[in-house]
Amino acid sequence: MRLKDKIAIVTGAGAGMGKATSLLFAKEGASIVVNDINEKTAGETAKEVEALGRPTLAIRADVSSYAETRGMVENVLAQFGRVDILVNNAGIGDVKKFIEITENDWDRILSVNLKSVFNCTQAVVSGMIARRSGRIISISSVAGLTGTPTHVHYSAAKGGIVAFTKALAKEVGQYGITVNAVAPGMVETGFGGGAPDSIKQLYKEKTVLGRVGQPEEIAAACLYLASEDGSYITGQVLSPNGGYFI
Repeated sequence: MRLKDKIAIVTGAGAGMGKATSLLFAKEGASIVVNDINEKTAGETAKEVEALGRPTLAIRADVSSYAETRGMVENVLAQFGRVDILVNNAGIGDVKKFIEITENDWDRILSVNLKSVFNCTQAVVSGMIARRSGRIISISSVAGLTGTPTHVHYSAAKGGIVAFTKALAKEVGQYGITVNAVAPGMVETGFGGGAPDSIKQLYKEKTVLGRVGQPEEIAAACLYLASEDGSYITGQVLSPNGGYFI
């Protein structure tokens, strides 16, 4: 098992990519902290982790809140003693023309998608530095690499994750911590999965593989970066997108 006895926090793990990542990590031997703003779905994912025979803890917390995030990590440390892996997956999407984006829209998208990455990472990185070991993986998007019309605020947040990843990797690499991002294309879940069929079809036509991704395929990318297989990878962006850029 590639993550035997590791302690992993996965944010936004009540559904979609976060849930798929939690279950895959559990199958590979990790204990999973399932975070979600939805207490019910967090509990449901935790039950599936338990069914795989791994210790788990479901925590309802809004990771865009600095205080709630700190409280969550304190809870994790009290139960498990450390955090080996952090997957910053929590995020929301929005489709609006730039001229229609309100200040509240901007603040909400940046807070949930980008500020949460700061909140969670800062809360766990001190312990990783002390142990001289850790894996930080943040979910960006192809929108953060190329920019997407009607998603300016979302693109800005996801692009910020890329810059955050590269900068932090340079700062903490000396302590044996790797920091990477995963930038999926359209995935059959959550924001992407909720797109109209016409948008999905357009995306399919722009990819070499001719389809949207599945949550399990993004989870596999996270597993690679979290395991020893990815031990020499840091400051990078892995983009499972079906050949969207080719």
